[in-house]
Amino acid sequence: MKSQPVSIRPYSRKPEENGPSENEGLIAFPPGGSPSDAQAILDSLEEGIVAIGLDKKILYMNRAAREILKTRDENPISSDCRKVVNSSECQARCVLAKTVETGEPIRNMEISLVDAFGRRRVLRLNTALLKDSAGKVFGGVEIFHDITQIVALKEELKGRYSFGRIIGRSEKMQEIFDLLPVIAQSKSTVLIEGESGTGKELVAHALHENSPRREGPFVKLNCAALSEGVLESELFGHVRGAFTGAVQSRPGRFELASGGTLFLDEIGEISSSMQVKLLRVLQEEEFERVGGTKTVKVDVRVIAATNRDLKQAMETGEFRKDLYYRLRVIPITLPPLRERQEDLPLLIQSFIDRYNAELGKNIQGLTSEAMKVLLNYHYPGNIRELQNVIEHAALLCNESRIDIRHLPGDLLPAQAQSTFLEAAMLEANPVKYLEEELIKMAMAEYGGNVSEVARRLSMGRSTLWRRLKEMKLA
Repeated sequence: MKSQPVSIRPYSRKPEENGPSENEGLIAFPPGGSPSDAQAILDSLEEGIVAIGLDKKILYMNRAAREILKTRDENPISSDCRKVVNSSECQARCVLAKTVETGEPIRNMEISLVDAFGRRRVLRLNTALLKDSAGKVFGGVEIFHDITQIVALKEELKGRYSFGRIIGRSEKMQEIFDLLPVIAQSKSTVLIEGESGTGKELVAHALHENSPRREGPFVKLNCAALSEGVLESELFGHVRGAFTGAVQSRPGRFELASGGTLFLDEIGEISSSMQVKLLRVLQEEEFERVGGTKTVKVDVRVIAATNRDLKQAMETGEFRKDLYYRLRVIPITLPPLRERQEDLPLLIQSFIDRYNAELGKNIQGLTSEAMKVLLNYHYPGNIRELQNVIEHAALLCNESRIDIRHLPGDLLPAQAQSTFLEAAMLEANPVKYLEEELIKMAMAEYGGNVSEVARRLSMGRSTLWRRLKEMKLA
């Protein structure tokens, strides 16, 4: 037998003649049924349901809502919803009010609240409008599920598989995580080796943040970005008149980092003469500013990083052996991403969480096809490239999951590209579909610069604006 629908109707605080009593609440039950039947249906759900009127007064709460919110009010009907729900979003902007204003439901939004017993809870929230038989909006409904334990488990896993902002569950990364707390406590010089984009700066920062020097400064310098003369001044500072343009004395990075940590990135790119000067500072912990004669003593821990093979550079005479061994008191070698494939799901989710927050998205994950592409890619740019891929996809994705069509085209194998074209052919208007996808990709590539996108696509600016409005991107 086909079941009859259960609906919610406006709550009447003053029962009309021959109408429902206040105790009947909001439930409109099928012919032959009773209020208790409808109430039993809603009370059997695990999701909490709260109906709220336009005056922000609660119209109805089911059993799960009362248990999740732990309300002490035995009869919360007609109570102010902000007092009962008491979430952080209530203090900022009412999510239900947004739904009423825009007419658009909210899907899978995470909110936090403090229940009546002072315990923090995390809920996954959906909203919808409440309309009467004439189609007039008289309120809204919030449907939520308690995910506090799930979030706690994720935090536990994150703590187990992370150190600072570094994430990994692979055996190689776990070995590094075991070493980092010990290394962080010492003052010894550290040399971090690894390909570009493997996270060397993150490791340096994590060592500083977990060291006794955490209250001191963390100063960084990219040695490859500066010429020799500028690099010397940046490292050691200079006195007034030391060279043309030196109108006043200035401290260098060693002085600025005193009491803390100095991170020297791309250390393998410095010249032979700079290698000699750096070696002296590491050994003596003192130096003179450029053009000066006064000795400056500093207390600095140096962490260096390189993507070059310094052993090979030593053999060719490009890098001093004494400096290499002075820097490499404690070596850390970061594996490339292609050697830690099991870390990909964790990294992908962490970047999705980041761009959800930055872009105001609510992406839950990837489709199986998109995940397959990312798991089979070799990532020559390592973690930095993966981050850029997820940022690109998050910008294009307006759905709950990133699909293969949201990924950069150069990641897709020929078969996947063919699948993408086949998918376009299934659309009612394949040309329009492909045009919209090209516009989305170009908008992501050029950071939303309409003029640049129009130029790249050989499209008039006004035409592009019209298409963006049709796509609801402007």
